[in-house]
This record gives sequence, C-alpha cells and structure tokens, in this order.
Amino acid sequence: MPQMAPINWLILFFVFSITLVVFNILNYFCFLYSPMNKSQHLNIKSNKLNWKW
Repeated sequence: MPQMAPINWLILFFVFSITLVVFNILNYFCFLYSPMNKSQHLNIKSNKLNWKW
C-alpha cells in the first residue's frame, strides 16, 4: 500500500468521508418520531420519584 500515490489516498479519504456522511444522514432521517401529546407530557412531569437513599 505505500506505493499508492497521495492523490489516491486523498480520493479514498473523500469517498469514505462522503459515505460516512450519507450513511449518518440516512439513519437520522429514517426515524419518524410521533409528536408527544400534551396529556402525555403532563403525566411525565407529574410522575416525579422521590429517591430515598
């Protein structure tokens, strides 16, 4: 591998970087989160736990 020209290493770096960015973007936008209702939001706030250590 040391015989490879530096331009090849640069092209490989860009290819892997673009692949990583595209993979992360696709994973990020694949999830569809359902919006939280106000009633659920209020229930979460009202359920506070008192930890007794």
